[in-house]
Amino acid sequence: MGENLIEAYGLTKTYVMGKVRVAALRGVDLKVKRGEYVSIVGPSGCGKSTLLNLLGALDKPTSGKIIIDGVDITSLGERGLAKFRNRKVGFIFQSYNLINRTTALKNVELPAIMLGMPEKKRRRKALELLELVGLGGMADRKPSELSGGEQQRVAIARALMNDPSIILADEPTGNLDSKTGSEIDGLMHRINREREATIVMVTHNMDLADDTDRIIHLRDGVVEKVTEGIR
Repeated sequence: MGENLIEAYGLTKTYVMGKVRVAALRGVDLKVKRGEYVSIVGPSGCGKSTLLNLLGALDKPTSGKIIIDGVDITSLGERGLAKFRNRKVGFIFQSYNLINRTTALKNVELPAIMLGMPEKKRRRKALELLELVGLGGMADRKPSELSGGEQQRVAIARALMNDPSIILADEPTGNLDSKTGSEIDGLMHRINREREATIVMVTHNMDLADDTDRIIHLRDGVVEKVTEGIR
């Protein structure tokens, strides 16, 4: 691990609902080094998912600055943000977010289709990624034909499709039983180690958080403390 891949300064996010203003983030600073595996923890409503969405350019901060891989994403327009998301970020969600009407292979291919990758190249790469996550031979199955753990493996393969600089995972084991969750955790560590992927993970599971390089503790929209993992 060397230079910072992610830098955030003074991030605030306020949601306006009618006459009510809710401050989800109140001034967050953080840095994540290239190749680091970082977890974000804290009580429900503390701003964890909001922070992850800002880092992934799924939402814009009310104020503050986010620099990822040398690019100030808070200065980008909608087209630039879409390009950034597709090229630089891989997303893994608790609910998998797969397209049910199509196959595992097509789900994995989707980011590359949006990028304009030639069909033969993206198919070959998607098959390689399904093999990587332990789903070789399941390319033609639809999500409804897969277990929860298998669906999350498809989502992880999809997140890797465009060789992103950063992988953002929001409760990636939240819908899984403990055994399957442990397998997914092991797979993510393998990807972090072997592919040198930078991972930022939101989790309620302190056992998973303890197994990361650093733990960012959020409370009431601010960073309460940062601790070292025990892995």
